[in-house]
Amino acid sequence: MIGVFDSGIGGLTVARALMDCLPGYDIVYFGDTARTPYGSKSPGTVINYSLEDSDFLLKKGAKIIVMACNTASSLATQHVQAKFDVPIFEVITPAVEMAVNCSSTSAIGVIGTRATINSGVYERLIKEKMPEARVFSAACPLLVPLVEEGWMNRPETRMIVKKYLHPLKVRKIQSLILGCTHYPILKPIIARKIGKRVNIIDSSLAVSEKVKDYLGRHPGLEKDLDKNGVFRLFVSDITAQFEKTARHILRKNIVLERDRIKD
Repeated sequence: MIGVFDSGIGGLTVARALMDCLPGYDIVYFGDTARTPYGSKSPGTVINYSLEDSDFLLKKGAKIIVMACNTASSLATQHVQAKFDVPIFEVITPAVEMAVNCSSTSAIGVIGTRATINSGVYERLIKEKMPEARVFSAACPLLVPLVEEGWMNRPETRMIVKKYLHPLKVRKIQSLILGCTHYPILKPIIARKIGKRVNIIDSSLAVSEKVKDYLGRHPGLEKDLDKNGVFRLFVSDITAQFEKTARHILRKNIVLERDRIKD
């Protein structure tokens, strides 16, 4: 199985991208809905949650872990890689590579949770690959709760997105990295508000291509993964809105399984 975790529902955009990129592969997902959002938590707490989430997925049969959470990716990747002897994928590096490759100018925008933006990880990685880059970042703390509540088409959401993006729009950025896996759910609104000339970088698509490429280069692991089209969706707390939004993202009927992280 390919294991995917996120603080809540946003990582399902990664699960959906993996289904499209690697059809038939078994996937197990954990959404830590009882403890969401991770973006407002301390680094130590995010690291502990990420270790617990990864361990949970491995016990469910995962042989690859995809950290489908930008906050976890920015703060906990090295800790997860050090503890578990399986391939670990994070969503930040693939998005950075995609942004650099499609940006002919050096102005790149990033939106994310406060924890992700404050970590400075995107700016650091972008400048490693494009030293002349000018990186403009904006924390958007209200977007995750809006998505979790299913407010994708509310006028309030459109107004908030416009306000968050305005400082980046005036900088005339060429690419905008969606630095949170919840944000692709709002991609139509974001694209309209930032303008047609800006490339929208969706980390869910970028990381799924990375996983596909890795499996192509590691045929032993690829053969060891089950391909029965099984998808298991675990959450630490079940809500009616999660189920509704999950069906919207995955474009299929789902069965939620409630299972809390064991201390």
